[in-house]
Amino acid sequence: MPATDWGSAFRAGACEKPKLRMRTRAVRRRGEVRAVYVACSTLSFGRATLEEALQSVREMRFAKADLAIHDGGPHLAPTDVLTDGAKVMQRLKAANLPLAAFHLALTDDQGPSARATLRAVCRLARVSTVPLITVAAAPFGSDFDADADRLCAWTRIAESEGVMLSVETHSQTLTADPLGALELCRRIPGLGLTLDPSHYLAGPHGNCNYDSLFPYVRHVRLRDTGPKPEDFQVRVGQGELEYGRIITMLEKVGYDRALTVDIRDVPDGPFPVEPEVRKLKYLLESLCE
Repeated sequence: MPATDWGSAFRAGACEKPKLRMRTRAVRRRGEVRAVYVACSTLSFGRATLEEALQSVREMRFAKADLAIHDGGPHLAPTDVLTDGAKVMQRLKAANLPLAAFHLALTDDQGPSARATLRAVCRLARVSTVPLITVAAAPFGSDFDADADRLCAWTRIAESEGVMLSVETHSQTLTADPLGALELCRRIPGLGLTLDPSHYLAGPHGNCNYDSLFPYVRHVRLRDTGPKPEDFQVRVGQGELEYGRIITMLEKVGYDRALTVDIRDVPDGPFPVEPEVRKLKYLLESLCE
């Protein structure tokens, strides 16, 4: 569907509600004022429908949502965007909640079909003023050069739609080692990083230093985490993630985007997620004042 039709769908038929006032931290860099704000992943409400998840994010007064578009996910499938982007656009518009980013996960991320899906998601991002899409690198142990070629092609697709592409730091992909993540960004002009520091605290390399990655960070996802894999997601305050240090490092590179609360609502989780989402929201907002 042409982009103009998507734009018409975005503008049509949605009730207008008062906009949320963002709580931000103004950071001055060379005369500019940059604002860091707190967002929430829709995966924090993984047992709800898309509309219910976005409503919960709004009712908890987050500035924006980080929308998961996952194969087999609980909210929105990539095929939904590919086959009927206008309908998806209407659903997002009706929620009346700004979006900080899309988190795209494809079961098969190779070949023309994956590129067509990515382009459709990038177009949706453009017409809904979402600046960034996060994708995954290839699984750990894959051919590094081949995946660099894939991500280079994907970055060009995103740029053609006026959207940034970032690759997430993840313990099960080629970015499990900070050096691998750094090499991808150095090889591929325009590619950024979605920093998920939990994977470097409880990942296969242990608690490793990832300071070299901060100049490439374009998005951040946070939860509290302990030093062991089984402590990947713990109650806020029981882990060892240094939120203050992370925010300080981001300030040094002039970061002006979202800090996303990404506490996942998983089956048989050991604790209720919603109270922890609130706690981390208030903690991050206090650090951003």
